[in-house]
Amino acid sequence: MAKNRRILVFCASSTSCKPHFHEAADQLGREIARAGHTLVYGGGAKGSMGAVADGALAEGGEVVGIIPGFMRELEWAHEGLAELTLVDDMQTRKRLMLETADAIVTLPGGSGTFEELFDAITSKRLGIFTHPIVILNQDGFYEPLFRLMESSVSERFMHEQHLDIWQSVGEVHEILPAIEAVEPWPDDAIEFATR
Repeated sequence: MAKNRRILVFCASSTSCKPHFHEAADQLGREIARAGHTLVYGGGAKGSMGAVADGALAEGGEVVGIIPGFMRELEWAHEGLAELTLVDDMQTRKRLMLETADAIVTLPGGSGTFEELFDAITSKRLGIFTHPIVILNQDGFYEPLFRLMESSVSERFMHEQHLDIWQSVGEVHEILPAIEAVEPWPDDAIEFATR
């Protein structure tokens, strides 16, 4: 696998979900670090966000957090990061994360995670972001989303090729190989964005 990718992870800050979701995040952070990649994420200290950062840090990995200032003021930021970028708002955070990333991994999460994922999918559909997007479908969590997207294609709101915007895997150990196996996204993606 190519070394030193900047892998952006979208995940949740919830501490109320089942612990195995946090365990998967920790495992992913460790695997990213062991493979020599840089973890980029939303800069939080709690839930899966904290777990993925802690996992990477435990393996000596490089971790980059990007977080709005108001979240830092609420003491949501991870204070153990060597690199924590403060931004003005959520929109700037999303834009900077996408500009920074060589690949995206999405773990189970809530509305914030969904928003980030859909922003990335839309950006790839338009050819703005052309890198791999891998979704961890842990315990079948994202099956309803996949059905929704397939319905969008069958009703001709999206082109069938748009189902190739992302790849899904069921286990953490499949994520990095899936990133490496992704076929390049077409340079002319904008040409079929509205088909």
